[in-house]
Amino acid sequence: MTDLPAIMIEHQAPALPVADLESAATFARNEKAPATRAAYRSDFAMFRTWCGAKGVNALPASPETVAAFLAHEAERGSAASTITRRGAAIRYAHRLAELEPPTNSERVRATLRGIRRTVGAAPARKAPVLAEQARAMALAAPDGLKGLRDRALLLLGFAGAFRRSELGALEVADLEETEDGLKIVIRRSKTDQEGHGETIAIVRGGAASP
Repeated sequence: MTDLPAIMIEHQAPALPVADLESAATFARNEKAPATRAAYRSDFAMFRTWCGAKGVNALPASPETVAAFLAHEAERGSAASTITRRGAAIRYAHRLAELEPPTNSERVRATLRGIRRTVGAAPARKAPVLAEQARAMALAAPDGLKGLRDRALLLLGFAGAFRRSELGALEVADLEETEDGLKIVIRRSKTDQEGHGETIAIVRGGAASP
């Protein structure tokens, strides 16, 4: 009985200020990269539309509904990696709503395993840009400041094997010129979501030097 008053007082305490709650929500949203959040929104919107056409609930969704949706995606030719991401988006939406994710069901897991085995899970690899191609693209850039920028980005991206997102996020402060070339600070990347950062050395070249 001695604990009851304390419990009652705790339940009567005022709610946290909206600013505190919004701050926590901002950090929660930053758990995923912006590109991942955008992909998840698109995936779940597609799932919701499919559920609407079938007359079933999207949130909460049953394991049978999710398994049928994933099978539908496989039958219409979606890649196994895309289908896996759609499943992850459905799981994430349920977790945000504090609902049991239907993707925990063995029915859904078995469906995904069957899709990967049937469709194949290896992602399609894009052909890499070779040195001569990178040089040709750089030389084709127009004259002027914009062309100079594009030429520098092309050569820098090739020399450092940078992703488009890494190049797009670069700022002047991230570049340091040295006797041997450049030091590039990559503050965040696809493989470094927590922003530990990495420094890449770019050696000074000849005619096609970044």
